[in-house]
Order: sequence, then C-alpha cells, then structure tokens
Amino acid sequence: MEFCAPSPNECPLGIESVSRRKSLQVIGAGLAAFYAPLTYTESRIEAAVRSGAAKRVIMIFNCGAPSHHDLWDPKPLADSTVRGEFQPIDTKVSGIQVSELLPEMAKRMDKLAIVRSVHHKHSAHNSGMYWSIAGRPYKQDSTLINPSPADLPSFGTLIGWLAKRDGYSKAVPPYVITPKPHCDSLVYLTPGQFGGCLGVKHDPFVVNDDPNSSDFKVHNLSLMEGMTTKRFERRLDIMQQLGSLTQPIYSQTAIEMETFRAEASRVISSGEAGEAFDLSREPDEVRDRYGRHSWGQSHLLARRLIEAGTKFVSTVNGPSITWDTHKDNFNKLKNRLVPPMEKAYAALLDDLEERGLLDETLVIWMGDFGRTPKINNDAGRDHWPGCYSVVLAGGGIRGGQVVGSSDKIGAYPETRPVTPGDIHATVYRALGYNPSEITYQSVDGRPIPLTEGTPIPELLS
Repeated sequence: MEFCAPSPNECPLGIESVSRRKSLQVIGAGLAAFYAPLTYTESRIEAAVRSGAAKRVIMIFNCGAPSHHDLWDPKPLADSTVRGEFQPIDTKVSGIQVSELLPEMAKRMDKLAIVRSVHHKHSAHNSGMYWSIAGRPYKQDSTLINPSPADLPSFGTLIGWLAKRDGYSKAVPPYVITPKPHCDSLVYLTPGQFGGCLGVKHDPFVVNDDPNSSDFKVHNLSLMEGMTTKRFERRLDIMQQLGSLTQPIYSQTAIEMETFRAEASRVISSGEAGEAFDLSREPDEVRDRYGRHSWGQSHLLARRLIEAGTKFVSTVNGPSITWDTHKDNFNKLKNRLVPPMEKAYAALLDDLEERGLLDETLVIWMGDFGRTPKINNDAGRDHWPGCYSVVLAGGGIRGGQVVGSSDKIGAYPETRPVTPGDIHATVYRALGYNPSEITYQSVDGRPIPLTEGTPIPELLS
C-alpha cells in the first residue's frame, strides 16, 4: 500500500478468503470483459468525460454491510440455506427482479443501475469500509484501526479536494458526512474518510448530531445574536493587524490554522451554510416524506446541501455497524433496517427528480461488503467480501439495468467482476474527470492517480 503526502500545490511551503482457482477465474473473466468491447468502452467513456453530466454526489452508506442476497441479488433457485426467507419481485424493468423488501425500489428500477459483481478481500468492517470508500486496500484487514495522516483519501475527500482545486467558493463545505462518521463503534473510526495525506483542511464537515431531533441545529455556522457583519469584519481586520506585528511562524500547522480561520470567517459571514443545515425551513410534508428518523432527515439534509453547492455528501445509515446482521438477519431487515432506508432512498430520488437535480446528482448506495451465502445457526449471515452489490442512479448513470452477475449462490462474481476502484473511476468519469490523469503525491514524491480502477462503460450514459 502507498501512503501519500500533500501535493506541492496544496502546501505553500512545498513542504473469508477466495481460493486461488476462483481468483484466477475472476481475474480472467474481468480481463475478457474489459478487452472484448474495447472500442465501445473508449467511445462511451470519452463521451461521459466530455459531458460531465454529474455535478455532485450523494453516497448512501450502510455501515455494517447489508445482505445482497436479501436485497438486490435474490437467489430463489438456491437451497433454503442460501436463499433465505424473502421472495423476488418483478420491477418496472422487464427481466430485473429485486427482493420483496424493496417494493419502492422496484417501482423506480428504470432509474437504478445494480452492479451485482463487486468484490474485494477485506472482511473486517473498518478495513472493508476503507476499501469501499478509498477504492484501495488498507495495509491490514482489521476493525481495530483509526484514521491517520498517512491514509489514502476516500472519493468524498478527493471530490472535495478537486472542487477546491477548481476554485470552489460556496459557503457550505464541499464534503459533508451526516449524521455520524463511518465507524465500527465510535472507538474505531474508519480510516480514509478524513483528509489523510491531503491534510486536515480537506477533512469533511461531520454533523455529529441527529438531524431528526427536535432541537437539531448545527452550531457556529452563523454570527452570534447581536453581531453584525460590519462589526465582525472589523474584528477580523484588527486580528490581522495584530498578527502583522509578530514574527510569522512557518509551519504546516500554522498554515492549516490560517486556512481554517479564513474558511470559518467566510462561512460565518455569509450565513448561507447555517440556512442550508436548517431543516426547520422544510415543510412538514416534505420531512414526513423522507421519514421522521435519523436516516430520512440525513437524506433530506443531503438534498439541501447539494442545492447549496456541496459536492459530496455521505449519509451514513448507522449508527456504527447497524447492518451487521450476524443474528436474526431476516427479522432485522424486514422490521427495522430496510423500511426506513428504502423510504428515505425513494424520497431522495423523487425529490431530486422533481427539483430537476437528479440528472446532475449521482446517488450511490453501498456498504462495507456483502454477507455470506450460507445462513448461520443464528439465522444470520456473516461477513463476505467475495461478492456484493452496489447501486447507482442519476448524474449520467444509465438506469434500468444490471451490470455483472454473481454465481448461483451469490458467493463470487460470475460475469463482469467489478472492484470498488472501478466504481470510483466511474464516478470520476461521470463528474468529467479523467482519474488516470489526475494525481496527488505519495510520501516519496511519486504521483498516485485518483483511482487504479477502470470506468464501467455500461453505466455511463
């Protein structure tokens, strides 16, 4: 694994396992799928780069890893120890079925693209989440890990970094996580979701509160009561004058502090960020539509933020590893987990479309990995990175299709194997970036591309 340091442009100082045979089959199938349609692939990808259909991204992340068998990739012909309790249902698109737990998604299948052949090799939550959101493996497969300045950045971090590189000047942060960070308990936060090697100035704004609470308010985003903009600006001028009388400190910490001060001053002065985070401005019927729970209101907050200019919002359907259904998988999915998630997801897609935002907003649904084909003795499913599903919609993504397939028990990709890096590459292409040409630097000065993945041409409109 490579570790990276900030680019000189960013710093003013310049300063469960897969068998060998199965692995070879997966690699071989992937190479065949890539080289066979090469001309079509390049033309589709280049068209997407030229159009840059997506302008922003919302990622719905199910921490803990939902079961692909019981949601997006049902296996009705498999043995009862694999297929589980839920039946497949037809969708709006002929020939595509999903679980009976997803009736609202079935109605909107024409907007969705299901990738059923995503896979990686980390089976612990934090390293699995890292591989999913950073697109590369962590240095160890473990849950007992935390963020560090050496982490490679997630695509949320990088999209925020790209926005700032391109002159982002909105009052709202370019990258927001709501309501809580990705984690396996708040003791072990997932690496990669913060600034990492790009520096703390590229950390996300983490809400760290429940948007559904009656007193929800993101503090310190507007001027204090009684403070006028003119008085605030005068105080900033005085502070700058005082600072000019002292010997300047040339250090990375000092640079970051000055960056934070300037950023905070801009955000507070405008007041626009406070308005974007203020859910009380939404009509009750809209809030009800998303669902009066943390997930629903986080999705609504995501819509408000992208309207205000935020480039990447991660709505973490947690808290912590809520979707880790080692026990009582079927009851938990049916009665507690899927209904609020689907309600919020459907409301978000509909709301974006009604507001004319869906064509420019790429919505991703994903988790750490999949879950085991075989149901365990506790009526649960365990961790399984060998194959799982990711769903995309809007923002230049061609809906109404399934890309790739898993084998008859949903254990491994059967056709069109896809990595998390390929998902990332597709997102960058939809945003109009060429991920192989844009780099940041490793700690020893070597350039690292945004991702090592390959865009999935079938997904790009």
